[in-house]
Parts: sequence; structure tokens; C-alpha cells
Amino acid sequence: KTDMRHGSDNELKAEKDGVSDSESKVDSGVPEVPVPADDTPEVLNKALSGLSSRWKNWWVRGILTLAMISFFFFIIYLGPMVLMMIVLCVQIKCFQEIITIGYSVYHSYDLPWFRTLSWYFLLCVNYFFYGETVTDYFFTLVQREEPLRILSKYHRFISFALYLTGFCMFVLSLVKKHYRLQFYMFGWTHVTLLIVVTQSHLIIHNLFEGMIWFIVPISCVICNDIMAYMFGFFFGKSPKGCCKTWEGFIGGFFSTIVFGIMLSYVMAGCRYFVCPVEFNNDSNSFQVDCEPSELFQLQDYALPSMLESVTGWTTVCLYPFQIHSIALSSFASIVGPFGGFFASGFKRAFKIKDFANTIPGHGGIMDRFDCQYLMATFVNVYIASFIRGPNPTKVIQQLLALRPDQQLYIFNSLKAHLTEKGLLPALEEAAAA
Repeated sequence: KTDMRHGSDNELKAEKDGVSDSESKVDSGVPEVPVPADDTPEVLNKALSGLSSRWKNWWVRGILTLAMISFFFFIIYLGPMVLMMIVLCVQIKCFQEIITIGYSVYHSYDLPWFRTLSWYFLLCVNYFFYGETVTDYFFTLVQREEPLRILSKYHRFISFALYLTGFCMFVLSLVKKHYRLQFYMFGWTHVTLLIVVTQSHLIIHNLFEGMIWFIVPISCVICNDIMAYMFGFFFGKSPKGCCKTWEGFIGGFFSTIVFGIMLSYVMAGCRYFVCPVEFNNDSNSFQVDCEPSELFQLQDYALPSMLESVTGWTTVCLYPFQIHSIALSSFASIVGPFGGFFASGFKRAFKIKDFANTIPGHGGIMDRFDCQYLMATFVNVYIASFIRGPNPTKVIQQLLALRPDQQLYIFNSLKAHLTEKGLLPALEEAAAA
């Protein structure tokens, strides 16, 4: 009996060793990820060859930062549709960088369809989100075109069917002795989709509310990142000159607040930046033109007695949006960096310095946008909570999609409601006058 028990224990141990050999390989330590090679342009390497690595990195980061800011201004000039395409390209590149890390970690296990399924799920999620956006913001265009109207009507069913196909493909791809590993990668893909695709979708929603809701938050994050690095580099006490210091954090905070207020003042007076993106049926094109709301009209604000005694001013003339920009700047300075800390922890977990080597001195695209995704969610929630109200245009669009008898029912109900409130006679008299 004892021999049988020992035999069964040995068989169980051998079975566990055999089944979980690959899994223990994953769990026992940190997998190795190839370190991206330094792809700094040879021109910069030669020009900065006499500097120490600390100052060489400073100049490389500075030059490439100016180049990226210039490109940012250029795509703003090209308009909201180009900005939307750039957001999509950035999203795809960030997804590729994260998925590549997963593939590099687990490539030796010969798992079927991992990359194929990852990109397929990306396609499905983008189809769902962009379809929702087009239907929501460009309803008139969708209703005018028969193919778009059909796709819009059955959009969610088509999206679910596409995802269900990928789900079935994953189940069929399961390989014995690699179940846990494959579910790790399934979760890896979906968390990446949650972080990257969902947030980029929110960025596009912010953009359609007016380019100022896209440019100011992104610029605040960029400003905080640059100023935190500068203050940390020149005033930080870290021997490595790291930008993640208290000096950098505090300096970046105050610099970003001032920058946000100034940038908002410049942009709030321009219709091109404050008007929502809309589709014009007459010109068959997208336009950015409207009568600015009260949020973008100068108003006088009384100063607190403390500031009045210091400045000598009793009132100050500001755009209401500038006050909201303080909240956006504060989030970009205080909470936004935690997106970067999260990304740093992720990279340390896999012993890599950067997600990729796309931008010399900066790393991959994900290294530059790790804080932007967190900021996008906050801006979208902020607009929904404190800015956006009922939209009459969208209500009318939905009414026009109803059957004539349904439209007539709503008309009679609304007429009865206005009559009961005593508003309809007044409106009729005003129309007659």
C-alpha cells in the first residue's frame, strides 16, 4: 500500500512536471526580451560624440522633441480628419509594440495564431468603435447612403459576430500542455485592447467636441513631460540626472498650470479650435464653424481680496474655458504621470528600457503616449460630467430616422406638453410678430 502511494505520488509529480514544463518556465522568472538597438541617426552621433552620455541623451531628446512638436503643429494645420487618422496610426503602432513584447517573451513555444488573432481582435474592436463614432457624429451622412445605412442598422450584431469568430478561432487553437500560456496571451491581447484602443477612441470623441479639447490636454501632458525633465535634469539631486525627481514633479506642475492657461487664452478666441466637427450636407464635406458657446466668450471675474491686494485689480477678463484648463493641467501634472509610472513598471517587469526604438532618445511610440491615454479618459469624463448637455441636433437626427407615424406622435405629444406649460401660445405670437 505504501509502495502504491509512493508510486502514485511519483506519477503525479511526473505528470505535473510534464504538463507544466512550459508554464513553470514562464512563472519561474522574468522572460528575456530582446533589447532594441540604438538607432540614433549617425549625423547626431558624430555631432555629439565629444559629449558625455548624459548630455548626449539630453541633446538627442531635445532635438527630436522639437521635431515632434513641429510635426504636431503641422497635422493640426491639416485639420481634424487628418488628426483622426494620426490617432489611428498611433494606436496601431502602440498595439504593435506591446504585442511584440508578448510575442518576444513567448515566441519559443510555437503557439498557433497568436499574432493573427491579436491583429484580428484589433480589427474587430476598431470596427465597432469607429462604426459607433461615425453613426453618432455623422448620422446625416450615414442615412443618405444605402450601404452605410444597412451597416449602421446592424452594426452591433456584425461587430459581435466578428468577435465571436475570433473567440471560436482561439478555442480551436488551444494546444495541450500550453493551455495556461495561451490564456495568458489571450488576456494580454484584451488588456492591450482595453488600454490602447478604448483610450484612442475617447481621444477621437474629444476631438469631435472641438479641437481645443484635443490640443490643450495633449499639450499639457507634453509640457509637463518636458518641464519635469528640464527641472529634474538641472535642479534634481539624483546622481543619474533622472527627470523623475521631486524637483521635476513640482517644477512641471507649476509650469503646466501657467502653460495651460496661456494656451487656452490663445485658442479659445478662434472658432477653428472651439467648434465641434460636423458634416455639411450642402458642401458634402466636414466643417468646423459655429457660433462659439459661452464657454469661449470673454467674461469678467471678480478676484479674491487676497489677490486684489497683491495685483491691484478688482476683476480679470477670462474665457470660462481657462478655468477648466486649470483642472486639465492639474490632472496632467499630478495624475497623468502615473500613466508613465505604470508603463515604467511594465518595462521593468520585462527588463527592457523602452517599448521600441522608433524615436531615438525617446524609445517607442508607446513611451511617448503612455500618459496621453490616461489623460484622454479624464477629458472625456470631464466633458460628460461638467460640459456637455443635451444636444438638440442629435435629438432631431434620431427623430428623422423614425417612421412618419412615430414622428407625428412625438409632435403631438410635444405640442400638448408646450400647451400645458403655457409656452406654445407665446411661441405662436412671437412667430406671428
